[in-house]
Amino acid sequence: MDFEAGEILYFDKPLRWTSFNLVAKVRWMLCQRLGVKKLKVGHAGTLDPLATGVLIVCTGRATKRIDELQAHTKEYVATLQLGATTPCFDLEKPIDQTYPTQHITLELIEQVLPQFMGRIEQVPPAFSACKVDGHRAYKLARKGEEIALKPKILVIDELELVHFDAEQMQLTLRIVCSKGTYIRALARDIGQSLQSGAHLIALRRTRIGNVCIEQCMKIEDFEPWLNQQEIVTPLNN
Repeated sequence: MDFEAGEILYFDKPLRWTSFNLVAKVRWMLCQRLGVKKLKVGHAGTLDPLATGVLIVCTGRATKRIDELQAHTKEYVATLQLGATTPCFDLEKPIDQTYPTQHITLELIEQVLPQFMGRIEQVPPAFSACKVDGHRAYKLARKGEEIALKPKILVIDELELVHFDAEQMQLTLRIVCSKGTYIRALARDIGQSLQSGAHLIALRRTRIGNVCIEQCMKIEDFEPWLNQQEIVTPLNN
């Protein structure tokens, strides 16, 4: 393998790791194995710390393909907690408001979900990497500033109801969507359409383009895998 010329690797990002954490770990192990001080390594399609699943990592000259790779359709399995919201619409922050859920039934959910299919508008969450006047929205949100983000056009190709737990008021969905879709924002909007609230309690990315979770390696398996590869040594070594 020639990591300087460029390789594309598939990882199953662990819970509570940032995408940057995983890239940094991979870069460090590659530099150790190659005997170099630095190597270009980047990822295609950021995952939040509380999300797991497919993360594509590019090395060397393959980093030029990042924009192409992260533009591919993505698939997620998401679990929503109905009846409550958090400021970031996931478990990173505590619940800030609760809502009634007695009226929510499987039939109501099945009526509401189709409105999120196809080409839709979505306002990104305040706690996101979107830029406002040159500043990241999440940095402004953490300072308590009011943020007005503009809606973005995106496409939801598939929205499948996987399971509804009426006792716990938890809803599991399989979602196939375009680049730029915030599943946290989708949870928020579904909660509102159910005349209640909702936030994400679990999120797993199961596919990017043709890359499925079954093709991905765990970060703890990377070093043993790397040690088994025939590697081209960089010329500047």
